[in-house]
Amino acid sequence: MSALQKLQKKPFNLSLNAELVHESRAYCGNLSAKVEEMLGVYVAEQRLERAQQRFDAQAIPADWNAALDARDSFAD
Repeated sequence: MSALQKLQKKPFNLSLNAELVHESRAYCGNLSAKVEEMLGVYVAEQRLERAQQRFDAQAIPADWNAALDARDSFAD
């Protein structure tokens, strides 16, 4: 049993395309589990992307300051 399956489950209402839901049932038996799996992947990707953005936002000023220290500023 995965970590996600061990967590408490709660019902939520979603608005989905009826034809898409009907067709998806031919590919997966448990639509809720599949949506939960896909949502978990999406959330993990977003966490990584936002962590990278925070890292980049912190690195840019440091890189700029290092470049200025090496060459002096244009105002000097």
